[in-house]
Amino acid sequence: MAIRRRHILKASAGGALLPLARAEAADPVLRVGTTLADIPLTTGQPSQGGEGQRFIGYQLYDCLINWDLSKRDIAARHRPGLALSWEVDRETRTVWTFRLRPGVTFHDGSAFTADDVVWNLDKLMRREAPQFDGAQAVQAATYVAPIAGYRALDPMTVQITTKQPDAVFPYQVSSIFISSPRRWEEMGRDWNRVAMRPSGTGPWMLERLVPRQRAELLRNATYWDPDRIPKTERQVLLTIPDPNTRVSALLSGQVDWIEAPPPDALPRLRSAGMQIVTNLYPHIWPYQLSTLPDAPTRDVRVRRALNLAIDREGLVTLLAGTAMPAEGMINRGHPWFGNPGFRITHDPETARRLLAEAGYGPRNPLKLKFGISTSGSGQMQPLAMNDFIQQNLAAVGVTVEFDVLEWEALRARRRAGAAAQENRGVAGINNSWGFWDPDIGLIATSWSRLTPPQGFNWGGFADPEADALAAEAKLAFDPEEQDRILARLHDRIVDQAMWLWVVHDLNPRALGPRLRGFTQAQSWFQDLTPVHFG
Repeated sequence: MAIRRRHILKASAGGALLPLARAEAADPVLRVGTTLADIPLTTGQPSQGGEGQRFIGYQLYDCLINWDLSKRDIAARHRPGLALSWEVDRETRTVWTFRLRPGVTFHDGSAFTADDVVWNLDKLMRREAPQFDGAQAVQAATYVAPIAGYRALDPMTVQITTKQPDAVFPYQVSSIFISSPRRWEEMGRDWNRVAMRPSGTGPWMLERLVPRQRAELLRNATYWDPDRIPKTERQVLLTIPDPNTRVSALLSGQVDWIEAPPPDALPRLRSAGMQIVTNLYPHIWPYQLSTLPDAPTRDVRVRRALNLAIDREGLVTLLAGTAMPAEGMINRGHPWFGNPGFRITHDPETARRLLAEAGYGPRNPLKLKFGISTSGSGQMQPLAMNDFIQQNLAAVGVTVEFDVLEWEALRARRRAGAAAQENRGVAGINNSWGFWDPDIGLIATSWSRLTPPQGFNWGGFADPEADALAAEAKLAFDPEEQDRILARLHDRIVDQAMWLWVVHDLNPRALGPRLRGFTQAQSWFQDLTPVHFG
């Protein structure tokens, strides 16, 4: 199909927009206003956090194990992707065998085989490999960290060996995206050139990339899953980090879909006929706290006081009901919630008493510095929310200074860990977090051996009981047993107030009145292939 030339919505540094005429019905274009300040890496392992995976990773690429994002009423679960099946050796519990899906082709027309999986793991893990890419390796570091070795057993079978028994390894596999070796060769073995013409196996193909502005995607009409061939011909992803600019773009008809509309704009959007879509999903808006020896937040009394100082109901009101008060990392009703002894409520009086016990008060006020972002994947409305939190903490005698960063810069601070030089003097970072994965949500955030870059324990939290439970969960291959252990682990980290947990995001989106077919999954990730104009 010939592609007509169009003016595409453009967000400049100041948020100015250029007009975009609506596409004709014969050539529909789904135009999405993201919260991103830049287009994520397109070469395989996307940058920009969960939003990068949502809009680039899972649209251009597949993993061996994919997510089923077709249901609204249950949490998203795994489904076969490029692997039809997978199993772990019952004796060693370290050797995983993946039987691959036949008949899959990359966007460049080449056939997908086991050698491509090996090539992609080399791309991320073997520095001496010609195709090794440091930029992608950084993004995938945690996902490939459990891997000790891998090999192709035959053209359609791959074997991956983990360093130790790891019952949650399939969750890591579902974040390792497979890109085409042939395209890399075609582009002169230059990843910068590949970025402009990447080749995956996903339902969308990248047609054009304008850094910091937009990515134009074309549907893959020969996608291996006929149920997920996109219903629109094209999709345009636009970088619009300012929330009010996103709203203006939707109301003026310049885009069809926006992420994270600001709460105070929801009545106006509804009155204009826009669809406001929300759903609970495994996500928490927290401050990851440092427990290093020189950090005030090393003291559990301080961490508990911070949690008790926050008026979460008031913040939910500020967010127009698009969030739910948090009682820990996990939401109540989830199998991993458990029964924590420390009840996270709004109790300023107890917060002041705990601070006084820790040696802080009017004569010795507690002063903290938090790293925050201006926008970003899952960050909700970070500036307004942080202002609210700052006032809550001031009310119990805590002075908070913010180090305001662009989203990817904040993520780099998170990957570096609290002990890194660039994080000296920083007591916490406001990096929103997901818990769709036992490792990401609980194990790798609380186990003392999994500080960056091995895991997500940014603050260096170290607790023998949490360590023992994390190790036990890694060995629980029975799902029900694993759920029980994870619930006990959640009890422990809440009782220790490991982080300052604030609210669970209900993930609001605003869609134009003509859009049909979208099911908002209980997941950080979403499937845009069924979306069409009605």
